[in-house]
Amino acid sequence: MSTAKKILSNTAVQVFGRAIMAVLSIVILKIISHFLSVEGYGQYTAVYEFLAFFGIAADLGLFTIAVREMSKGERDRVFIANNILGMRMSLAAVMMALATVAGFLIPAYSETYIPMGIAVASFSVFLAIMHGTVSSVLQVDLRMQHSTWGLVIGKFISLGWMAAVIFYFYAGAPSAEAFNQLMVAGVVGNLVAFLYTFYFVLHVQKVRPQFTAEYWKELALTAAPYGAALILNMVYFRVSSLMLLFMEGPKELGYLGPAMRILEILNVIPVFFMNSVLPVLSRALKESSQKAERIVQLAFSFLFMTALPMTLGLYLLAYPIIFLITQPEFLSQLDKGIYGSDYALQILVLAMFFMFLNSTFNYSLIAVGKQNKLLWINGSAALINIAINWFMIPRLGFRGAALSSVLIELFILTLSFLVARRYIHFKFDLLLILKTLAAGLLMGAGVYFLKDPTYNLWGLQNLNVLVLSVGGALVYGGLLYLLGAIPEEFRKKMGEKLA
Repeated sequence: MSTAKKILSNTAVQVFGRAIMAVLSIVILKIISHFLSVEGYGQYTAVYEFLAFFGIAADLGLFTIAVREMSKGERDRVFIANNILGMRMSLAAVMMALATVAGFLIPAYSETYIPMGIAVASFSVFLAIMHGTVSSVLQVDLRMQHSTWGLVIGKFISLGWMAAVIFYFYAGAPSAEAFNQLMVAGVVGNLVAFLYTFYFVLHVQKVRPQFTAEYWKELALTAAPYGAALILNMVYFRVSSLMLLFMEGPKELGYLGPAMRILEILNVIPVFFMNSVLPVLSRALKESSQKAERIVQLAFSFLFMTALPMTLGLYLLAYPIIFLITQPEFLSQLDKGIYGSDYALQILVLAMFFMFLNSTFNYSLIAVGKQNKLLWINGSAALINIAINWFMIPRLGFRGAALSSVLIELFILTLSFLVARRYIHFKFDLLLILKTLAAGLLMGAGVYFLKDPTYNLWGLQNLNVLVLSVGGALVYGGLLYLLGAIPEEFRKKMGEKLA
């Protein structure tokens, strides 16, 4: 199998697995929002938003660094994988302990379910970090199907546990104990995912924690700039949620939460894709600058083609989507001056679009070993985002937090593009972009004009979003083909140009 086909197949299986997980996550969102209400769901969201800061500090970007270092072939990959496992295990244990202590010390959390929720869910985050660490071994060889299926199985188990809690053990009676059991469901699911993936990793190479002080020091120096950039990335991405919680309370965060969850589900697509591209791009940079430039160009084209229809579709169908995955109390009632999660989603899809495109430039900088450049980009974004949120949240609530995310993602996209161009002189295929844009706008027009007529079709009502989504995807794909907007490499499964 050619390298290009391996990239696409590796990405495809992850996207397919993520699609299954997305459906399961939506089901989870539906039953939890029904069980906990807007304010309760805000507390549920707060637990994971809080832990995300500590989780990324334990990550330090070591997954990406591990993939890059093992792809180079300059050192024994078993040695690299074992030391990274030992390092991340130690960091994760320390950071989760700190998160648990901090959760109980924050006064704003004292009368909520949040502190104990953090304590329980910290084990879930620890296991997720361990799963990601051992998965780096599979990513290098583009064999991520085992990791993906582990996550899918784990998500099924989490859903089953949550359903038992909500519909059987604590039916219709949310309580502190029920809230904590929802957190336990995540722990059990991630434990299964880790054990399943680890079993297949052992078929590739023996993995065990290793503690080589000199190499840890080298890893820390290599990963520190990118790790710090990731932490700052997390600050600018998550700070809106935490500031919203502290400044306006859990109900406002509850409105923002479903829209954020949808974006989190979709934003793994560029991560999966660029993680598949990274090993190939790293090797191409040693062989041919033209080959590397073409890889970056194709990566950008793929992410643009993927992000555009999702952005338009989510914007146009935000109301029925939120209706289907939550409860009516999460929806806007503009005649009463009430803005809901559908309004938040319409704003945040623009941030998602910019994030997709930005992934190309972030990973390009990592491939050339300039991850330190991400540090000042994300640092600037974090400071600016805090300032924007401080100004906008008191005036607009969750709408202000969502708008700040859009502005910051555009800021980061601009800077990342300008910096990446200094090291890889890639060019955009402007004709392809225009053709893709035309296909997207035609698809969007079709969805817009058919939205109301299909509402009463066969009694679908808001389920018409399913028909419009499938139909829109088929129309978009057909238009891309007819307009010649699909690059030759993609039409031939990327052919031999990247082999």
